[in-house]
Amino acid sequence: MGENVEKKRVKIAVVGMVGKSVFMEVERFHEGGETVMARSCHEDWGGKGFNQAVAAARQDADVAFLGACAERDRAAILSDLAGEAGLSLKLVGRDINSALATIITDTAGATQVTCCAGAELEPADVDAFVDEIASADILLLSNEVPESVNLRASEIAEQRGVRIVMNPAPSRPLPDVLKRRVSLFTPNEFETAGLGDAPGEVVTTLGEKGCRIRSTGEVVPPAPSVKAVDATGAGDTFNGVLAVRIAEGAPLAEACRAANDAAAKEVSVRYVLPAIPYRRRS
Repeated sequence: MGENVEKKRVKIAVVGMVGKSVFMEVERFHEGGETVMARSCHEDWGGKGFNQAVAAARQDADVAFLGACAERDRAAILSDLAGEAGLSLKLVGRDINSALATIITDTAGATQVTCCAGAELEPADVDAFVDEIASADILLLSNEVPESVNLRASEIAEQRGVRIVMNPAPSRPLPDVLKRRVSLFTPNEFETAGLGDAPGEVVTTLGEKGCRIRSTGEVVPPAPSVKAVDATGAGDTFNGVLAVRIAEGAPLAEACRAANDAAAKEVSVRYVLPAIPYRRRS
């Protein structure tokens, strides 16, 4: 009757990696065995799943994230992200270093990334995350955790009728049971080979060309051109935003446009967490 009704926030559960990211900016990448001096160095928390969770939370979703880290890092991670509205962190402490990634970016905004897994989740850890998965609209997965962890998380989601979006990065062959459980895969062009004959929908990210929806062949164009200064985290942003918009009931092409737009904004700012955009409010 003319009253403004607040839209219900969707719920996203994310199982993934969290760790330290070290960003270095160089004039150009290494050739052979040469040493290259960086122009700057920046440290922050990151990890594919962690970044995706932040991106989803900044789209006004209620987000629960499960990850593993060094026991000594738990308080620091929780403290650093305490201000993220809607982001609930469940961190499993391990007696081993947290995951570490080094990200080198050249002046064109291209990146080279090297990761060390460090502290990792185990299937038993997922059993303490059952309620978060069961109450979610979407479970978001990636390949930065052991396959056994994704199998357990996807099993719980299937039992509870929760849709699964999976970013199959880094690329590796997937077991048939996991491919069957996933509703939507989001590989880049290099990661599609690992999917084989996955029966679910596939949205392939194409970088500056946007993304392609497999079932229709439609290429969803990118947002208006921006100056890319750092491509790190663009895919994570895309996945977090896509999951939220799908959970809200948006048609897939519309969800892809929103994800493209957010990813374009992300690459225009250096590093990852400072670059992940907040939802535009009318």
